[in-house]
Amino acid sequence: TPPSAPAFKPVRRWPLKLIMVDAYIGLGSNLDDPQAHIIRALEELKQLPGSCLVGRSSLYVTSPVGPQSQPDYINAACRLGTELGAHDLLEQLQAIEHCHGRLREGEQWGPRTLDLDLLLYGSEIIDMPDLKVPHSELHRRCFVLQPLHEIAGDVVVPGHGSVSDLLAAADCNGVRKLDHD
Repeated sequence: TPPSAPAFKPVRRWPLKLIMVDAYIGLGSNLDDPQAHIIRALEELKQLPGSCLVGRSSLYVTSPVGPQSQPDYINAACRLGTELGAHDLLEQLQAIEHCHGRLREGEQWGPRTLDLDLLLYGSEIIDMPDLKVPHSELHRRCFVLQPLHEIAGDVVVPGHGSVSDLLAAADCNGVRKLDHD
């Protein structure tokens, strides 16, 4: 019988090249100084492991989609280059929301301190109970399309067309760019 071979132990002698994916994140807030929540969240997104903030939009004031008795929202979008998988990225986004006091109870489309939505993850289509990419309402929502257009007008939303074309067809009443942020 052959002598027993030692167990295989890989040796990493060079850095592995991981593939970066462009992920687009929608940001929204309408409670407890919403502009500060968005600015702070953008800073926190810069610190995600294996990720870098490539671009961000201006801030927009938008009317609420849900109950109209809530304050207006501040919305923005950003582009991340990330090595994180889609589910890992979602987990990181939810951790940031949690740090901002986000509660996932109450009425749908109700007020919130911070909402971070994974809008696009490369050109992938993901349809799972806990994650849908592209975001299911992205192609209809001007408060998402307007800031996204500012940083990625030519990006294609799988199954729907380019952000530019979608924005041209959207109702943008109640969305206005802030003069400064």
